[in-house]
Amino acid sequence: MSLEEQARELLAQNRHHKQHLHETMRSRAEEEGDRPIIADSQGRELLAETRHHDEHIHETMLSRSSEGY
Repeated sequence: MSLEEQARELLAQNRHHKQHLHETMRSRAEEEGDRPIIADSQGRELLAETRHHDEHIHETMLSRSSEGY
């Protein structure tokens, strides 16, 4: 698999992960009804997960690109 194909695959995985988080947040908001969309602690947890996932993808792409040279 070429580096470009690997990057596309990682971007697709990242997009899928973000969509999943968005759907999860929307589902939780619907469950809460008129309450705030998401509790602060839950929001911070989801943001931390997203940030960690994004950092992992970035590090993986950098690692794979350095292996190609």
